[in-house]
Amino acid sequence: MVGETVLIFNINEYDKASVPNVVKGEKMISENIKTVKENIGAACKRSGRNPEDVVLINVSKTKPLEMLKEAYAAGSRDFGENKVQELCDKIPEMPEDIRWHMIGHLQTNKIKYIIGKTALIHSVDTLHLAEAIEKEAAKRGIVADILVEVNVAGEDSKFGTSDIEANKELIRKVSGLSHLRLCGLMTIAPYTDDAETNRPYFKALRELLYDDDMRAFFPEKPVLSMGMSGDYEVAVEEGATHVRVGTGIFGERNYT
Repeated sequence: MVGETVLIFNINEYDKASVPNVVKGEKMISENIKTVKENIGAACKRSGRNPEDVVLINVSKTKPLEMLKEAYAAGSRDFGENKVQELCDKIPEMPEDIRWHMIGHLQTNKIKYIIGKTALIHSVDTLHLAEAIEKEAAKRGIVADILVEVNVAGEDSKFGTSDIEANKELIRKVSGLSHLRLCGLMTIAPYTDDAETNRPYFKALRELLYDDDMRAFFPEKPVLSMGMSGDYEVAVEEGATHVRVGTGIFGERNYT
């Protein structure tokens, strides 16, 4: 196992995008999951990859339990939330074999509520946050699986930094924390109507992961968490091992 947060950036900006082939009505979720998996399979075929190497995270934020249960019934076991309170509310109401992913910005004072409950914390963007997770994990006697968040595009609305040397230094320091397991990297690419424009950002994240100076800090099969409802196929072509899909599975969100 790895890791209320205030979401300052919109981690699912792609939910605003026009997502093709989204089914509405009965069995919407199961049909959409099937479509997303087919698209992932096609992207893997184009890039010479095995679809089994790509994890589909069902981004279920703001969605009712009934929808999560339908996704579970369709075979989904990986679910992503970006608010600590919502995550903690849903965990006891869902089957125990679900792998929960913390994908939103995490405040240090909220770590204690999710430590040991998540399969992976995707959004470690500072050494301060990493050290706080380390402290809570040490208290529980566990090792928390985490990803370093990289702001590849350098957007002011996103957490992390685009500075390559700063990211390398963060990776080095995080890898030295004994109660953290640095599994890989995560990025949130810019919102766009043309997924191809995000290809350079996905490529840049992969290149950082496999940089000669960095490769030793990651496991043999590292995680690249990148790609959302509007661009996950491009992300898979560029090496994503985990894609975070919300609207493409559950439909548009109502925040009112």
